[in-house]
Amino acid sequence: MKTKKTSPFIVAVLPIIVMAVVMGVGFGKYRFSVEVLLILVSFFTIILAMLYGTTWSEISDAVSEKIGKSFMAIFIFVFVGMIIGTWMLSGTIPMMIYYGLKLLSPSLFLVSAFIITTIVSVCTGTSFGSVGTVGLALIGVASGLGVNMAAAAGSIISGAYFGDKMSPLSDTTNLAPVAAGTTLFEHIRHMFYTTVPATILCLVVYFIAGRSASIVSTGEAIAAAEMINGLSATFNFNILLLIPLIIVLVGSAMGKPTIPVMFTASFVAAILAMVFQGATIGSTITAAFGGFKMNMLPNLNVEVIPSAVQSLIQRGGMSSIMTTVLKVLCAFLFAGAMSAAGFMDVILNKLKTFVHSDGTLILITVIATFIVGIVVGNAYIPILLCGELFKDAFKERNLDAKNLSRTLEDAGTCVIPLVPWSAGGAYMAATLGVATWDYLPWAIFCYTGFLFAILWGFTGFGIAKLKDVQLQDKINIKA
Repeated sequence: MKTKKTSPFIVAVLPIIVMAVVMGVGFGKYRFSVEVLLILVSFFTIILAMLYGTTWSEISDAVSEKIGKSFMAIFIFVFVGMIIGTWMLSGTIPMMIYYGLKLLSPSLFLVSAFIITTIVSVCTGTSFGSVGTVGLALIGVASGLGVNMAAAAGSIISGAYFGDKMSPLSDTTNLAPVAAGTTLFEHIRHMFYTTVPATILCLVVYFIAGRSASIVSTGEAIAAAEMINGLSATFNFNILLLIPLIIVLVGSAMGKPTIPVMFTASFVAAILAMVFQGATIGSTITAAFGGFKMNMLPNLNVEVIPSAVQSLIQRGGMSSIMTTVLKVLCAFLFAGAMSAAGFMDVILNKLKTFVHSDGTLILITVIATFIVGIVVGNAYIPILLCGELFKDAFKERNLDAKNLSRTLEDAGTCVIPLVPWSAGGAYMAATLGVATWDYLPWAIFCYTGFLFAILWGFTGFGIAKLKDVQLQDKINIKA
């Protein structure tokens, strides 16, 4: 049996360099399949790992472990696909698009979309659910109003991740204080230092950009009128169609399990589809699996419905999410190889040697969280791993644990949707129909938070020191 060796830093970081080059050129320039590119990089990493004594059995065990820990989060994707299909058939999402087109101004769309998704995501605690429901309606409104789709997607995602970061119902908001060693509401209160300026910046940029001719096209009025007429001709709207949305909001606010709430909302939407749209039991089941199609509505003359409306609402279904799931599974192969070979440990331990001040500690924590997030493609592992890695370093510099939890949330939770092969990035791109690279500059909230975290680290603003009791405990432990 080959003895496992500790790799030098240059070897450990090589897969990440290869990943950046392959993804940057293969996907960024040529738009090759992300899944195939991930497999190629993964097997490069596997070969490198085996050269340093890691066995295939160890790699497969690491991959299985990571998939197992994230399985329920991945399974939620399937239920989001079901929600989109049934809510389209029932008319729930089309009705939100219809009234959004009537009520929202094109020049204020970006600001409105950010605020609306912020409210929904805080209530639900989930960015995926927010984007898959109200976010999907808003992107439809953006299409009708002639708003730049990349800017619209960025504002929607920014609002969705506000709640994912700040809501006490969010999984990562609960996970970060546990990983860092602080309490939930101490963590949430401390995040206001980075969240408030990031939010203000979003509102200012979205307001200014919304009034720019490059963001809103001159033909928006014609497109909006055409879409309004097309939607009203396709569906029978009724206030009761909002019941599925209310179920999701109330269920999430009460802390009910996500998957049962999503299933209930889909089931109710299917009943509403039969009552108000004349759908059959068979068409509701088909919509849940394969997505909504215009021919599911009886007595509808599809030829009179504008093609823009048809392409907007014919979507969803469990099967539509499978590409996203495949990206996530391919990413886990890469993550498992990196983990089993010990490459991540080498990289993170090397980064710790550059800590010389509070500012550099927070900067290195951000960078480390980035690296782990880019490698594994989800927020849970970087938050847990970097929380454990840097917990003592923060104590040694007399920094309260809530500084660490805030940094983990700023750099872990919010950056994931900016990574094309991550669960968040793949889901957002597939659901909104806008490529990750395109919406990335407009997802302002997702990267300004960690920038303020770094800035406050070097200036000392918003940095909490250990209290006297905590400091004495630390001294006693050292003694």
